[in-house]
Amino acid sequence: MILRRGLLIVFAVVFLIPVYVLLVTSFKPLTEANPSQAWNLPQVWTLEAWRVAWEKLAPGIWNSVLLAVPGSLLSCVLGSMNGYVLSKWRFPGADVLFTLFLFGMFIPYQGVMIPLVQLMVNIGLYGEISGLVLAHVVYGIPICTLIFRNYYVTIPDELIEASRVDGAGMLRTYWSVVLPVSAPAFAVVIIWQFTSLWNDFLFAVFLTGPTSWPTTVMLNNIAGAQATPYSQQMAAALLASIPTMLIYLLLGRFFMRGLMAGALKG
Repeated sequence: MILRRGLLIVFAVVFLIPVYVLLVTSFKPLTEANPSQAWNLPQVWTLEAWRVAWEKLAPGIWNSVLLAVPGSLLSCVLGSMNGYVLSKWRFPGADVLFTLFLFGMFIPYQGVMIPLVQLMVNIGLYGEISGLVLAHVVYGIPICTLIFRNYYVTIPDELIEASRVDGAGMLRTYWSVVLPVSAPAFAVVIIWQFTSLWNDFLFAVFLTGPTSWPTTVMLNNIAGAQATPYSQQMAAALLASIPTMLIYLLLGRFFMRGLMAGALKG
């Protein structure tokens, strides 16, 4: 037990070392923020780097909110409905369709970039946040369907049969029986999709313009012409990571329960 706790403490310290460097550097003035003093505490504590980082990132953070929130919710709705149908309302070819869904998880972003840009141009969504949302929602359907399908497999079939006996149809059963017990699966998908959308860089670079750049693109552009503003970059990195940490803190207790559901069944 002592050895286990000691190893956990060591791993935690190693994991938190980069966070320490980020924090102490973000509170340093530009004259102190350099690699040779990365481990040192600031001689002069200042919030100037945080102020500048916020001014530069604020538009991108708002764009990321407009991207991640509706994108995560739409992914949850579509994934939940797909998983429900594929797990509880069997039909001929359901397994083949589910397999085709899963193939979508293995298509690399780079492989669809050119046709995706052409599609966005043709439908008039190129350069818009809505186009980026659409791309991520469609690309996220396979993994969201897999998570919900594996979770819904664990729901007893007797509940579904009882609702049918009572005269409930597909949508009524979904709304009254399945949806109320879906919180763990929704938590997993929200954490997964919110993190993916918030941290997206490749799609954002190709599909959006300067006025609709999310946080990751604007974070990449925080650089000095003559010298690297390390304190501003560290503060900006911390600002950009706060929303995903908050989402995990709020929903993390459901994460493993929903992720492991269906692992031994279906």
